[in-house]
This record gives sequence, C-alpha cells and structure tokens, in this order.
Amino acid sequence: MPALGDDHTGARIKKYRKLAHLSQRQLAARIPFSYSLLNQVECGARAASGELIAAVAGELRIDPSILSEPDHVNGLQAGRLTVMLRPIRESLDLYDLAPERGAETPPLSVLVTEADRVCQAVRATHLRTAARELPDLIAHLTAISCSTPSDEAWRALASCYRSAHDVALKLGQQDLSALALDRMGWAAERGSDPCLAAVRQYKRALSHQGSSRRLGRRLVAAGHDLLGEPATLEEVAVAGQLHLGASAVAARAGDRAGVAAHIGAARDLAQRVGGEAREVHWLSFGRVNTALHEMGAAITMKDFDEALRRARAIKLPPSTLTSRRARYLVDRALAEMETGYAHASLRHLVAARKAAPEQTRYHPRTRETITGLLKTTRQVPEELVHMAAWVGL
Repeated sequence: MPALGDDHTGARIKKYRKLAHLSQRQLAARIPFSYSLLNQVECGARAASGELIAAVAGELRIDPSILSEPDHVNGLQAGRLTVMLRPIRESLDLYDLAPERGAETPPLSVLVTEADRVCQAVRATHLRTAARELPDLIAHLTAISCSTPSDEAWRALASCYRSAHDVALKLGQQDLSALALDRMGWAAERGSDPCLAAVRQYKRALSHQGSSRRLGRRLVAAGHDLLGEPATLEEVAVAGQLHLGASAVAARAGDRAGVAAHIGAARDLAQRVGGEAREVHWLSFGRVNTALHEMGAAITMKDFDEALRRARAIKLPPSTLTSRRARYLVDRALAEMETGYAHASLRHLVAARKAAPEQTRYHPRTRETITGLLKTTRQVPEELVHMAAWVGL
C-alpha cells in the first residue's frame, strides 16, 4: 500500500482534478478507468499505474511528471532562488578574504546610509532589490572594516548580514539564513554593539523551530544578558522584542503560561517606549507587534478560534511596515481557513499577495492555507486556482 501522506500520486491527482473543477465521477467518465479505482487511488488505498497517470494528465492537460514526481514546480522555483541568492552566498563565504587592491570603495557615511536603506527595503518586502544590492554593499563594508576598522563600519556590516538573513529566511533558504546570522554575530562583536548582538540571539531563537524549548530559552536569555538592565530606548525596544521571541518559543512548546508571561512583559516594555518604537533596528517593536505575536502564538498552539478573535480585534495603523502587514494577512487567512471561513481566507491571501508578493509567495503558511482551502472547498474558485499555481501547488 502506498504511503498515505499528502504528497502521494493520488493526492496530487485529487489536487489537480479539483483545480480543473471536476468531480471524481466526472473525471472517471472521461478516462478509461472506473470511478472506484480513481477513488481508491486518490485516497491512497491503491497505487496509480503509469497508464492511469497518463490518462489523467492528458485529460487535465498537464505533464504526467507533475502527478508522478513530488515538488515538480517547487524544484523550478528553487532553481530560480538559487541563482538569485548565489551572490549573497558568495559574499558570506568570502567574509575573511582581503579585498582586491585598487577597488574603489564609497565613503563610510554613504555605506552606512545604504545599509539602513537596504534594511528598510527588506521591511518593505523588496526582497529582490535587497538581494541584488547586498553583495556589493557587504564587499565594500568588508573592505573598509579590514583597512580602517571602526565600530560604525562593523555595525553597518552586521546590519547587512542581518538583512541577508532576513531575505534568505523569507525566501525559505534556512541554511543561508543561519550562515548570515553567524556572520552577523561576528561583525556585531567587533563593532562592540550589544543591541545588535541581542537582535541576533532573538533571530537565532526563532530559527531553531525544530529544537527543544530549552535551547530557544537559552538563546533569548543570552540576548537579555548582553543588554543587562535596559535603560535607553534602543535597549528597551530590543528587550521587548526578545520577550516576543520568547513567547514564540513558549508557544511551540504549548506553554500557555509562558506565552502570557512574555506577552505581558513585552506590553510593559512597549509602554516604556511610548507605545511604538518602529525604527529601532527596524524591529517594529511596540503594542501592535505585541498583539501580532499574541495572535501568532495562538495559531502555533492551534487555538484557531482564539487566533481569529484576536486577528479581528487588531487594527493596523497606516505606518505598519509592509512585511508585518502581509504576515498579519497570511496568519489571519490561515485562522479563517481552519475555522471554516473559506471566502474570507482567500480574500486575505489575495490581499497579502498584493501587499507583499515576494514574501507571501514563499511563506510556509501561504502554502498551508491554500492547500487547506483546496482540500475543503467543493467548488474551487478561479482565484484560488490562480493562487495555487502562483505558489507552485
């Protein structure tokens, strides 16, 4: 008997049949195989023969390999991402290589401004733009940091490595994002910047999703140790973001009390920064981000009714960064799909795509939501068909 996971041939036949707006009986009537056999293949009780796959693919007008080989389209997308991110990967690999002599390097003041602008570009979800500009920027800052080292140069370089991490993570490249975080810590240490180093620990804690809660707590605690007792606006904002990271770690462990404690601590710190500290390291720490993390924790703990209640209560201000707005829309769409609000779920997915197409396309929850809608929607609307094709389903 074939494996009964979501990625067997029968499951793919069912998915593409529904995308073609055909019932099992309608498809069976168009191919030289019985309805009973098609039903058994789709549920995984029978293996799909080559003849059946060819007949179904011909009727659905798709390549048979799409049905027989998992992740066909995803492989094509991965190839495009590899080409786009290769220059960043090379710049991270060559971090300790002395720059070529004679290469012209812009003034440090210009590079610092550019590093901050790229960081903003990532928050605006202009991921391709950031990916295109980061390699040269990293090379120039590396040259200056090696030839005339200063805290300002190292901090700008650490910021670029952080942006490289964010781009890679948003595009689903976990290994590259981890490498960028390692480089970020290396540069932040040389720049004597405890806040940037603490931001790195926050991001490390979120990156270890499959690890134990203890590891996540240790990383967050290391970030707090770097800050000490937060006094400045920058320190308070970073400390608050560390508590939000800790709430996500607790949610993965199903620790509701831990989530509540860290969300409460973050709210208190948001009060200390006057409600919002949007531009501090472009973390968007404040009341809104705290509410978004509280909703996200409910989703992680699969309390979808509570997540939807919180999502409906959140009113995003116009100043909300595009990356945060799009993530909210995707999270809300998932909660709506899980609670039976299919039309609203699709509407918010489409809105997320419009707001931040690059980020939304590669976000795991986008695919999870679309897959869920395909499974639970009897009459698949054209808009859902287009969304599924867009993400490579």
